[in-house]
Amino acid sequence: MTTTAIPGFMNMTSPGTTAGDNAGAVRLPLSGITVLDLTLARAGPTCVRHLADWGADVIRIEPPEPPGEDLTGKRDGPDFQNLHRNKRMMQLNLKSPEGRAAFMRLVERADVIVENMRAAVKHRLGVSWDDVRKVNPRIVYGSISGFGQDGPYGKRAGVDQIVQGLGGLMSVTGLPGQGPVRVGVAINDLTAGNLLAFGIMMALFDRTRTGVGRWVHTSLLEAQIFMLDFQASRYLIKQEVAGQAGNNHPTGIPSGVFPACDGQINISAPSPRVWGRFCDAIGKPEWKTKPEWSTPVRRSGQRAEINAAISEVTREKPSAHWVELFEEVGVPCGPINTIDQVFADPQVQHLGMAAPVTCPRMGEYKLVASPLNVAGVPKGIRSPTLEPGTHTDEILRSVGYAAADIDRMRANGII
Repeated sequence: MTTTAIPGFMNMTSPGTTAGDNAGAVRLPLSGITVLDLTLARAGPTCVRHLADWGADVIRIEPPEPPGEDLTGKRDGPDFQNLHRNKRMMQLNLKSPEGRAAFMRLVERADVIVENMRAAVKHRLGVSWDDVRKVNPRIVYGSISGFGQDGPYGKRAGVDQIVQGLGGLMSVTGLPGQGPVRVGVAINDLTAGNLLAFGIMMALFDRTRTGVGRWVHTSLLEAQIFMLDFQASRYLIKQEVAGQAGNNHPTGIPSGVFPACDGQINISAPSPRVWGRFCDAIGKPEWKTKPEWSTPVRRSGQRAEINAAISEVTREKPSAHWVELFEEVGVPCGPINTIDQVFADPQVQHLGMAAPVTCPRMGEYKLVASPLNVAGVPKGIRSPTLEPGTHTDEILRSVGYAAADIDRMRANGII
């Protein structure tokens, strides 16, 4: 197979391994961990991407393509490419007894399984937690559902926007009186995936002491409520039901979007110390002693007046002027970038968040890099998202299947 050369990585042989035994090579933190990836859509793949990026040998198991169906267009799309890099690709029909038996051979040697099927599906396929731990008691089994593995909504299918609404996020997003607004990214899918990766690592660590695996699971709904954070705690402790605050911080004033003569900027100066520096920098020191604006509590009732007064000043100068001025005095301020401007930003480029990769079919392009940094380990994408079934034969041979067995399984549509 073709791999991508990245400084600091030597002689990569598969997306899930490093050349840790070669002189001078860097061993990734999850090298030696084998993950069976049964995930779909976005939440599950987000979890697995963390594991794959940091060295786990991830085997993505997909059903064989139906005759005459070409999925190249979907697989070549930016989203699919970004979600499934650094994996080995296998095709296996889990609906067939022989396919399920082959899967269980993989389970015997695996460390982790990740899935985000509806609860009934994994039981129907015979690949649930109860099924696999009989084969390998050390297995760590990670699951994401829409609403939880059981309960009144346990059988429902869940997608990000449905949960944004049900979980309260759309009620606090958008301008006051605008009506419900979805967040511009699949925040519940991403958060649930991030949390499950964390949970899997906890279970792997615990296994070093107990010798047995655990079932770790979360849901889009649990992730959503967790992400409500201080808005949720405001209700639980004080019974305050937050509403839409638009671009303003719900409680910190001033903190929000303000006009410049060439666009808009974000400014945050709610604390007493920063508010004083802000007033001096903007040329309005008298605001510090204005009785009704003198404390955070008093400013909380004067949001409209304060924002209007600030806007009258900021709209006279370009955004770069204010960003530079406020940076000098320690007032948080920044531009509001479009996505192309984000990747052109010098700090983003310094952080290496656009990672280069070379695909045998698609050529060179860039994907979103891992946001994590581990001292002594370079970030990079070792392998692009490869063709379905690229490693099927290789993986089956590794668990004892002979060439004749593999040929027969392929002829019967099992792989």
